[in-house]
Amino acid sequence: MPRLGQVFATRDRLYFELFEEAGQNVLQAAELLDRMLSNFPESKGLAREILDCEHEGDRIVHDIVDRLNHTFVTPIDREDILALASALDDIVDFTEEVADYLGLYRIEAPMDQAIKLARVLKAASRQVAEAIPNLRGFRDLSEHTVEINRLENEGDRITREAVASLFDGGIDPMVVIRWKDLFERLEAAIDATEHVANILEGIVIKNS
Repeated sequence: MPRLGQVFATRDRLYFELFEEAGQNVLQAAELLDRMLSNFPESKGLAREILDCEHEGDRIVHDIVDRLNHTFVTPIDREDILALASALDDIVDFTEEVADYLGLYRIEAPMDQAIKLARVLKAASRQVAEAIPNLRGFRDLSEHTVEINRLENEGDRITREAVASLFDGGIDPMVVIRWKDLFERLEAAIDATEHVANILEGIVIKNS
């Protein structure tokens, strides 16, 4: 006899489709930021495409909330749907902030640690995008969540080294402030991928 969660999952696939869209949007934004930082300043124009991803993330959240307002039975708990939608949107929001701040702060060239953090974010975002389809049928996704956790630890290490380097060598205080802000936004985006992983894991455990 199928479990209750599995019965509900077959009754309304739209949420899973929207989550998968959100996951792909997260990955696209992270890939664009990676390209932007790797080829900066020639790639400044990619900030517009990353902003488009941020708008697309808002659209997906709106669609999910609208669906919740018109649906009595949901395939997973309503609070889990809202938490996952919000957490996925957070990744894109932080990613877009980095791209925006590069322009606002008139950054002329990226620091090596920023490029490394963008690559970590891209890798973690890919794991998020690949993990989300496992919600269909509530399949094991530990392969992805373990890797996201490893990447988040790597991001923390790079951020600590990056911030420490700002105070080593007599860098202009205004430059220190700007880059510290950028590093913290990059770290927040990576942290947000781990938050998504924790929510996904909780949903699967609850419905298995």
